[in-house]
Amino acid sequence: MLLLANVLAGLGWTLYWFLQLYSYVLIARAVVSWVSADPRNPIVSFLYAATEPPLRLIRRQLPTSLRYFPLDIAFLVLFGLVIFAQYGIVQSLVDYAMVLRRQSIG
Repeated sequence: MLLLANVLAGLGWTLYWFLQLYSYVLIARAVVSWVSADPRNPIVSFLYAATEPPLRLIRRQLPTSLRYFPLDIAFLVLFGLVIFAQYGIVQSLVDYAMVLRRQSIG
């Protein structure tokens, strides 16, 4: 049981840090979209390559009235999903790992 608890805790913290890094990438993408950055810049092209596939998927799922809204609703939905995953899913994994640790120790 202790091994499973450690694996779940490690998975949870790894997922947390991955999502934290991805939220920084999303914020950088938002900043780049506000300024006129050179699209041939390697950093800008990385930001677009890392964020465009999930944004495109979310845009396809949005109703047509929200697709052409002046504010990018897909970006807000993706950012909200990342925050939810950080504080909902990851925290549940870590809490469950703590419960398993307590059960296996004593």
